Amino acid sequence: MKWQIDPQHSSIEFGVKHMGIATVRGRFTDFDAQAELDEDGAPNAINATIRANSIDTGVADRDAHLRSPDFFDVDQFPTLDFRSTAIERVGENRYLVAGELTMRGATHPVSLELERTEEIADPFGNRRIAGTLSGKINRKTWGLTWNQVLEFGALLVGEDVKLTLDVQVVAPQAQTVAA
Repeated sequence: MKWQIDPQHSSIEFGVKHMGIATVRGRFTDFDAQAELDEDGAPNAINATIRANSIDTGVADRDAHLRSPDFFDVDQFPTLDFRSTAIERVGENRYLVAGELTMRGATHPVSLELERTEEIADPFGNRRIAGTLSGKINRKTWGLTWNQVLEFGALLVGEDVKLTLDVQVVAPQAQTVAA
């Protein structure tokens, strides 16, 4: 059964080292995702589309630079797309999610860890499950290579990007048939 993401209770965030000494964090604010779950709530497939122009680091000039051809080139590549290729249970409510991430027109494999909650019913009768996906990618793999080497040898922008996706999905509502 395909469950839809609840974007009001979900987030897609990242962290990158700045000048080798501090982590700059950001997020994407516009995204869609679906999870196919079995009858026990275990994931069988996860798909997501992220609108690249929704990047938000809290600094307008930096966000504009990240949207430019130096990084995401949002005019030419408006979305980042993730499709799972395999999901393996590695513990109670824990999974290893293998997939493909397409960014800047390039598709490469990624691996994310997923820890999910048990299913609950919200006050409106909707069935919900939440989970946290986390992992790390090297941005250069997707052609995000802009950088500057600083006087003391550190990179202005780190190459490794830590990803954290906190998502809540909602089961489809049962359809009632009018007589």
